Parts: sequence; structure tokens; C-alpha cells
Amino acid sequence: MTEREKILENYRKHQLEEQAEQLSNNSELIENFIKHCNKKGIEISNNDIRYVQTIGIVAFYPNLVNLLNNKIKVDKEELVSFDILNKEYRKQPFASGFLFSDNYMIMAHPYFRRGHYENNNFSPRFIEIYWNYDKVNNDKYIALDLDRVRINVDNLMYMEFDTWYGAKFKKNISDIEDGIVKLRPPLDLEGFDIEFFFGNTYSLNIKWYAKNGIKVFQAEEFKGENSRVIKNGIEYFPAKYIHSEFDEKADTFRHFDGAIHFYTKEEYFHKRDADFNYNNKNDLQIKTLSQKLFKLNGEIKIDDWVELTSHYLTGNPLIFEYFEGKLPDRIIETVEKLRISRKNKST
Repeated sequence: MTEREKILENYRKHQLEEQAEQLSNNSELIENFIKHCNKKGIEISNNDIRYVQTIGIVAFYPNLVNLLNNKIKVDKEELVSFDILNKEYRKQPFASGFLFSDNYMIMAHPYFRRGHYENNNFSPRFIEIYWNYDKVNNDKYIALDLDRVRINVDNLMYMEFDTWYGAKFKKNISDIEDGIVKLRPPLDLEGFDIEFFFGNTYSLNIKWYAKNGIKVFQAEEFKGENSRVIKNGIEYFPAKYIHSEFDEKADTFRHFDGAIHFYTKEEYFHKRDADFNYNNKNDLQIKTLSQKLFKLNGEIKIDDWVELTSHYLTGNPLIFEYFEGKLPDRIIETVEKLRISRKNKST
């Protein structure tokens, strides 16, 4: 066994020991939750309860949130209105992505988590900002983790901190010309550099077009080919997608939603180097499998829209480049140092 294999083996062993300890220490809590579920006709057992280090004590069961609370209804886009959620659950400070009841906590959809993986922490800082985005003239919706709830109801959270570059969008939206923008990391960077400094972003596509006084914005973010998810037993390449509508007369955004587009391997390699006019230019028409994650309707200020857009595309400095006209200074300096270092090594 190599040294690396020993480290991994010890890490797995530690995880199993920690899980057993947490489940044992919370046995009464787990038993009470199971009894609560059984009273509602939910046949959940100890086998459906696990400890997830980044979340807590978690119950897994198909459609569990709806079974626990039949007032939680998803719409045709599989979203839930915050009007309903705020009536049925409580928000707590420092617990973005979670809503509290007496017996359990519901959570935002796993696709809001790092790498779209259900056991990771939420990606900074979109959920934090969106969770606390409360404006009078807005209707807010969210996709939920419907098959899981956290049952240790407290404020203990696994915290991660991240730095984002504060984008300041200064343009007059109405003056933006219709058209397409495509952004990519510097092409001379190596894969590790792109993964580390650009959040593994391969490209960012943006499109603006106007119709009947409404300016429409679309953005789609493609990650590197090693970023994949399994959905319904099929492997896909996920791409974050944003759609927004700006009312030129009211001088404010009126709609903002975000989704994940799921591409097969063939579709991914066709689309990542193309743009939003792909279907207009090619015989192969790609109809994207999509899952919406959030939606805002109402008056959305430009600064709020920029902040939400930037944090939804967390870790991707290309959106900063679009809003500011250049990459963040830190990235520019690092890229230049890498170029100088590699040039010196080659001479």
C-alpha cells in the first residue's frame, strides 16, 4: 500500500468512526424523528438516517419534504414560493440554505452546492445573498432538496469562506447593443491553472437582445470536461444558466431566474465552443434538458442583479471581466507571473 493509499484509508476510517459516533450520540433525536414520521404515515427507519459531515444528521426518503408538510407544493418549474416557505418555516441567522421547523430543517437544492454534489457545502455566496434578498415588490422562488431534511435542529453550521471580486456594473442597460459575448480564460494557461484560478471554467456565453421595450439577458457557463453529474442514472455535463428581463421604461429588471442545463457528452463538445445562436447555425438542434433552481419576479435593482449574477457564477472571474472590462488585478498579476516563470524555464 502506497503512502497516499494509507492516507486515504485512514481518512475513510476516520469518517466511518465519526459517523458511528454522531449517530450514537443522537440516537434519541433520531428515534423521536422516526416516531414523528411514522405518525404521518412515512415508513422511515434508522437505515434512512445518516450523518453527513458538511450538513449534520440527515434523513433520506423519497419526496420527504412534501410528506412532512403537504402545504409545500412545487410549481410546473419544480420551484416553491418563498411566500409559502416563510409561513411554514423560520429563517435563522448564519443558516443560509436552511429553513427551520420544530422537528427538522429543509434545505435548498443540492445543485446549489459545490460541484453540484449533494454532500458538499453550499457554494459561496449566492445562496447567502438570495436567501436574504427580501424586497417588497418581488416574488421569490427556490428549488428545494425534496428527498432530504436535516433533523438536528440547531444553528451549528459547517462554515466555508470564499472571496469574490465585487463586480460594479456601470453601463446603462438600455444602451447595451444586441449581440453575443463569449469569454474564456487565457488560452495559454494549463488545466491546473484554469481549475485553480478560474473555477474550472471553460467558457462563459452571454447574449443580449431587445423586444417590445424589454431587454433580455442570457448567460451560460461551461465548466471543464471533468465536471459531470449523474441525473436519473445518466451522466451529464452541467452548465449554469441565467435568464433576465430588463424593463427599459421602468429602468429596472423585472425578472431573474437561474437553472442548470444538462448536456450529454456529444452535446457538451458541440456547445462549449459555440454560442447562443448554435441552433440557428447548425443542423444538429440541441434541446437542452434543464432544471430551474430559483426565480425572482418584480422590481430588481441593477446593483442587486449584478451581485446575484456574480455570486451564482461563483469562482468564475470571467463574469467580473464582463462587468468590469478586465479580469481582476489579482488574476492578471498571477497569469503574468506564470507566463514569465514558464518562459524562464524554457530558455
